[in-house]
Amino acid sequence: MLLDTASMYFRAFFGVPEVLADDGTPVNAVRGLMDFISRLVTEYDPTHLVCCWDNDWRPQWRVDLIPTYKAHRVVEEVATAPDVEEVPDPLEVQIPVILEVLDAFGICVVGADGYEADDVIGTLATGAGQPVDIVTGDRDLFQLVDDEADVRVLYIARGVRNHERVTNEWVREKYDIDAAQYAAFATMRGDASDGLPGVAGVGDKTAATLLNRFGDLDAIVAAALDPDSDMGPGPRGKLKAAADYLEVAPTVVAVARDIDLGEHDTVLPRTPRDPDKVLELARRYNLESPSQRLVEALTR
Repeated sequence: MLLDTASMYFRAFFGVPEVLADDGTPVNAVRGLMDFISRLVTEYDPTHLVCCWDNDWRPQWRVDLIPTYKAHRVVEEVATAPDVEEVPDPLEVQIPVILEVLDAFGICVVGADGYEADDVIGTLATGAGQPVDIVTGDRDLFQLVDDEADVRVLYIARGVRNHERVTNEWVREKYDIDAAQYAAFATMRGDASDGLPGVAGVGDKTAATLLNRFGDLDAIVAAALDPDSDMGPGPRGKLKAAADYLEVAPTVVAVARDIDLGEHDTVLPRTPRDPDKVLELARRYNLESPSQRLVEALTR
């Protein structure tokens, strides 16, 4: 089980009522993330669990290709530093606590400098040699769904309690494409939340139609540039106008699958690695109940 950790703690922060530690530190995101992990571990009983981390939430190599990539999320007063994400202060102070808690429980955290959590997930999911569940609220990771390799996404856009199990059939029913085509689909459609403009005038339906007809993005672009192809003048003109974008966007949208992550012990701990530290953090940050629930989930 691979967790898109930031996706989960953002959701916890905005979805769990404010709770304060005795010293006034907000801990709703910490508590929410712990309970999310407890629920998922209890329901799916994974053998391995990794909290995948954004060491770089906006990698410069992606920005170099598409300068608008996540640009709207950069803190305005430090817009020259693209690695400073706009995060609510009450959440920012909780991230070190989250890391302390995960370390005390012995839950593996993996990040890679210059890469996003999505890339860590893509690398760990590729060639895992066992069934993989990816937990995220990010549609971009649908590109990793692979029925033959037994890789699926547990999609938490409607909440962890109401998550959906995304398989190729789910993607096909939702978007009329296969999961392997999702990155090309997202490239053409664009994504305002990531600052990806897409191809002007090409939405979900046109993107799906083109993919079902031509198979992949390379074939679509080749058909648009081939005056003898039977592509209609409408999509042909839109694709040709977006040629510069289509040359670089696939690299930005595609999740990396081969980065060097080093060696990590990803086995799900069955007891907390440091029980005394768990107790100390529980008392300090008002985490007694979620700590107990997570201990029970691990030891069951």
